Amino acid sequence: MSPATKIAVLDDYQGFSEHKFKALGPAKYEVTFIKDTLRPYSHAETSQDVRDKLVARLEPFAIISTMRERTPFPRDLIARLPNLKLLLTTGNRNLALDLDAFKERQIPVAGAVDKAHAGSVGSVSTTEHCVAMILAAARNIARDDHAVKSGGWQTAAAVSLRGKTFGTVGLGRLGVAVAKIMHLAFGMRVVAWSPNLTQEAADERARAAGFAADGEGGKTFRAVGKEELFRTADILSVHVVLSERSRGGISAADLSLMKPTSIFVNTSRGPLVVEEDLLGVLERGQIRAAALDVFELEPLPLESKWRTTKWGEDGRSSVLLTPHMGYVEESTLEGWYEQQVENIQRWERGEPLVQSLY
Repeated sequence: MSPATKIAVLDDYQGFSEHKFKALGPAKYEVTFIKDTLRPYSHAETSQDVRDKLVARLEPFAIISTMRERTPFPRDLIARLPNLKLLLTTGNRNLALDLDAFKERQIPVAGAVDKAHAGSVGSVSTTEHCVAMILAAARNIARDDHAVKSGGWQTAAAVSLRGKTFGTVGLGRLGVAVAKIMHLAFGMRVVAWSPNLTQEAADERARAAGFAADGEGGKTFRAVGKEELFRTADILSVHVVLSERSRGGISAADLSLMKPTSIFVNTSRGPLVVEEDLLGVLERGQIRAAALDVFELEPLPLESKWRTTKWGEDGRSSVLLTPHMGYVEESTLEGWYEQQVENIQRWERGEPLVQSLY
């Protein structure tokens, strides 16, 4: 009898995958669920000891299931995994995977689509989460909840969004979706910037979203320069894809332009912002608040300043944190893992994989 094929499922913190993968059968497959995340292999602060621990953890497995952009697989890590035969990821794009290195090793890589929200990768969920975070930050929801449960009462005055300016870094699918809600629900003016955004493109996206390009009082989505975006936005939300070009694209020079009353929101990717610069702005209380769902390292280390600083006290800005929940809906995750199991069965039978990434 052949030994069972070893499978590792990484970064499924809530265990959505377990009943899906256990259905494969223990006679053929031995499945290990690994819920803690080691520091990324190629991160500047990752010691050789931690790199070796990551390799030792992953080396036994023939199949690895990974969460989109959680555990990166750079070329040098892939080279140290001789038993790896199949890599599965959630989503249909994962910039943390060196696809060229996988292809050279002839290791198939397959993604999974969000069947719960056709045509998106958690974008409906992320839109809803982003709007919820904006409202929670503006209305002091988390601080007031904690105060009431701790025997206190009101913590600070809320701010109204009506007629204020919503600024978005990026006017793609998510930027448009959030901007549309903030404009329609709260009458917010919308300004947008990205390196290649023109007013013509902004007008086209307004029309695609169901608006006339020229709304009452001017453009529905107004393309502006980066400096104007940061100077004028009352709510500034980040909606661009992480790439080598965009990494660290928001720094102290940009954040220092923001109004003292403004709120900074990031539900996209942590490394889009220079983390130490954002921490400095918030520690000095230069803006009203930040609402963050994403971070440089995830899950956040226990000693992270995000966890240990007393935000909202002694002149510091208020900070609302959530644990990268923008995409976390049960139906989405269930669908992703169903497709991964299907691809394991296809791989076993020698059939083409669904959502192959190269």
